[in-house]
Amino acid sequence: MTTYKELLKQREALEAQISDARQRELSDAVSRVRGLIEEFGLTANDVFPPARGRGPSSGKGGKVAAKYRDPATGATWTGRGKAPRWIAGTTDRSAFAI
Repeated sequence: MTTYKELLKQREALEAQISDARQRELSDAVSRVRGLIEEFGLTANDVFPPARGRGPSSGKGGKVAAKYRDPATGATWTGRGKAPRWIAGTTDRSAFAI
């Protein structure tokens, strides 16, 4: 039966082999891709076209228009998240609608 230290040495040897094989295959892949790009005259837009229908407003973190305004201070609220004090507890928010 092999010992722990022997297994660790085997693992190090395998990791080195894996790293070498990955580098060789990566180099070959890059060479093939460059050859195809040159052969067909491809551009970056041909290979990686811009995403369609995804503007700056889509996704997380987009701005949302305010729905409610505090008549006393002019503060606004979008209706998302925790309600501010000036509208919290109000059941009919139509009086604050913009």
